[in-house]
Amino acid sequence: MDSMVGPELRLAMIGMIPGNGHPYSWSALINGYNRAEMEKCPYPVIPKYLGARADNPIAGARVTHIWTDDPSDAGKVAAAVKIECVVSNPEDVIGEVDGVIIATDDGNDHARRARPFIEAGLPVFVDKPLATNRTDLRQFAEWIDSGARILSSSGMRYAPELEELRGTWRWISACTPKSWERYGIHLLEPIACILGPGFETVRLVPCPGGRVAHLSHRSGTVVTIVALEGSLGGAFTFHAHGETEGKSVTFSDTYSAFRRQMHAVVEWMRGGAHPHPYSETSELMSVLIAGIESAEHDGKPVEIPADPHSRTHISSLAV
Repeated sequence: MDSMVGPELRLAMIGMIPGNGHPYSWSALINGYNRAEMEKCPYPVIPKYLGARADNPIAGARVTHIWTDDPSDAGKVAAAVKIECVVSNPEDVIGEVDGVIIATDDGNDHARRARPFIEAGLPVFVDKPLATNRTDLRQFAEWIDSGARILSSSGMRYAPELEELRGTWRWISACTPKSWERYGIHLLEPIACILGPGFETVRLVPCPGGRVAHLSHRSGTVVTIVALEGSLGGAFTFHAHGETEGKSVTFSDTYSAFRRQMHAVVEWMRGGAHPHPYSETSELMSVLIAGIESAEHDGKPVEIPADPHSRTHISSLAV
């Protein structure tokens, strides 16, 4: 059972772009949902994994406002997940809510979307990846340094299957069915939870139907991430190889991962401790950006700065 005390937080769900149904899924986990309306969700996987579990809203918060990029989406989401207020402009929620969730997964557009709410002093949770360009990552660092409350994570950080992968490994590999830019973080973040900080270099090279990232880590563990568009078979299966044993674990309990994630967001917005250091998010964004830079330079290795939060340049070509 969720243990929350005090007044209920009022939250705004902001943004919805093609390929990402988080306004449906995250709002449903916080508010509960209307099953008949949820069946109309354009992402069938969402009512499927929600329907397998009891309708059990997260205590202590409620999504009360929504804005979507396509105005025709907002009413559909609101009906499915019991949101009372549909607004015409994102900034209309300022003064009406206690916190904001940016629900889009375009790392090149999050700084723009988050700016008005950060400048208004609201705590802001930003969908992964936080930033996939150096300019925006520096902007988030400046906001953090000035005391802004910003949180970002992949739901895979909270996947229950992650515990099965704890250990010491020589090589970890995994595959995602979407691009390095949008879904690489879903693999990087759980791997970082196992290895800790310390990614050193990344190479991102083409392969048939996608790209392969080769990463080195100060632990000595070799990491390989394959981004193959549309490769749903075997997606989010992690293979870990050690000195004497190996494991293959598929992350499939989406409901539990997202519910744990939203519970952490709610507790943090209610004044709780940051679920993880911002430096971890900053390093992972630096890895994503370094991969993009590597691909732009024919797969040359790109170094990850030891302290990306404080560097003017997020990454540099290895020599």
